[in-house]
Amino acid sequence: MSETRKIAAILVSDVVGYSRLAGTDEDRTLARLRALRSDLIDPTIAVHHGHIVKRTGDGSLIEFRSVVDAVRCAIEVQNGMVERNAGLPPERRIEFRVGIHLGDVVEESDGDLMGDGVNIAARLEGICEPGAICLSEDAYRQVKGRLDLAVADLGPTRLKNIAEPIGVYSLKVGKHAEAASVKPVPTTPSGRPVSAMLAAGIVALLVVIAAAAWYFLAERSTPADAAHLSIVVLPFANLSGDPTQDYFADGVTENLTTDLSRIRNSFVIARNTAFTYKGKNVDAKEIGKELGVRYVLEGSVQRDQGRVRVNAQLIDAESGAHLWAERFEEDVADLFKLQDQVVARIANSLRVELANAESRGPRQNLDAVDLAMRGWALQWQTQTRESTRSARELFEQAVKLDPTNVEANGGLAYGHARDFANGWAEPGTDSAALVIGPADRALAIDPGNGMAAYAKALYLGLVGQIGEAKTITEVALQHNPNLAPLYAQLGIVDTGLGEYDQAKSDIEQAKRLSPRDPQLGLWEFLYGRAELGLGHYAEAIEAEHRALDDNFRPHWPHEVLAAAYALSGKSQEATDELTKTRSLNPKITSIMSLNAIDSKILRLVDGLRQAGLPER
Repeated sequence: MSETRKIAAILVSDVVGYSRLAGTDEDRTLARLRALRSDLIDPTIAVHHGHIVKRTGDGSLIEFRSVVDAVRCAIEVQNGMVERNAGLPPERRIEFRVGIHLGDVVEESDGDLMGDGVNIAARLEGICEPGAICLSEDAYRQVKGRLDLAVADLGPTRLKNIAEPIGVYSLKVGKHAEAASVKPVPTTPSGRPVSAMLAAGIVALLVVIAAAAWYFLAERSTPADAAHLSIVVLPFANLSGDPTQDYFADGVTENLTTDLSRIRNSFVIARNTAFTYKGKNVDAKEIGKELGVRYVLEGSVQRDQGRVRVNAQLIDAESGAHLWAERFEEDVADLFKLQDQVVARIANSLRVELANAESRGPRQNLDAVDLAMRGWALQWQTQTRESTRSARELFEQAVKLDPTNVEANGGLAYGHARDFANGWAEPGTDSAALVIGPADRALAIDPGNGMAAYAKALYLGLVGQIGEAKTITEVALQHNPNLAPLYAQLGIVDTGLGEYDQAKSDIEQAKRLSPRDPQLGLWEFLYGRAELGLGHYAEAIEAEHRALDDNFRPHWPHEVLAAAYALSGKSQEATDELTKTRSLNPKITSIMSLNAIDSKILRLVDGLRQAGLPER
């Protein structure tokens, strides 16, 4: 078995008292762990450029290129756990021990890591206090000037099966007062749930809150400022005490983001970046600086028996001042009928007259609304083949109940487009019908549905109808000028048209709108492919390595790397990357097997040919 030695920052973690927790309530414990991984741990690892080497039941072995990234990731997770455990009795709290070491490791051909570097990190985790982080002296030396936490010097410490004593430092992570909700993977309702009735309220409240916030902003802004209105909608908190209602609070956030994004001359941060703040105590002023926005909209959703409460507040990110707040509390059954009254109350509170109020439109099937919201909540979690399939099943159920449900049809189109793009579709699958059919149904009802347009354009571009794909994307952007994935999709079609500089500009705009997006690795790949098209080989290589660092693991970055290395005269590196490409996607057998866009990038084709990919 071949192996490689290297220096790496290694983080090892596990759950304190897992056997006790599982023995008390195994199903609940497993559900909470899955939710923590999808909602807190995995997104935080991705943001800090970590690579999960393996999971060991209740623990993880994670590799980082930087000790600073490893420690920042650990601090963020441990802070998140403090918030999630607040208010829970000790016997129900999930707490982690974390050990971090910088040292020599051996990477096996299957990607597993071994050696003293791993062993020391594991032993540090074993002596760590619950909720704390233990660093070896080698790791601490890299970060000691960057920490604003209490540090305890434990001195030279003997670790099991480690020959020499190791200097150990323990970081005490600060506690936060507010609790946050946990996001478990939702399940499909068997009958009409109360949450389906609650879903009715979203139809009334989303338009109301969005309109109120923006009418307030418009009243405060001068004409010169109008083009610079910028906002992020933070994830609405679920205060119901029922984690299975998380998806509904998420749906409120997502639909508000969509509605606000359609305001002309606005700049609205994408939901994927906004959701990286979920469950965290955040400072509006810091968020404003980090994301470049003037306003923060936040709120909460709470259901108590037959009533629902929705709170929303608008914050000035420059001063931290609360500019506007409104609370609604109504009977669930009546909420759908109270749209006009709610609109009037907000209008009165803001002293703004809302003109040309439009009717609500036809009543929707509430079970279908509920299923579609569950599907999108699941689809956004991990973007894996398995989550895409599970989300699609929920969308299919929703469409059976209501063939006119726009979000469910858009979700179906998106899922099948992902299957086609990633090579997940089964042989003989009619991907054209599966993508374009539901996308067209969604767009016929709502021409501004951005994700339905994204799915259709993605498919058409990959099969060679690049001009039509660009038209669909540009029309969708007129309706959704702040939807980051649409700019990334525009970058794809512009690359296919040979407009590489424009493609880079498109992708940069996507990153500006969603700088912490889980799809950042995909966008780095697209950026590198455009750089390759321009003949910027070093820049292309750098971008593709950023994509891999962001845990973007399909074959595409390796495909671009193979071409860029070959054109740079690095034949061995090119051969290695081509081998990885074909291993990850056995369908790449020849130049003729490339998709329609890749085949139009002459430098990509020439580079792959030089790397050894046969013509036919």
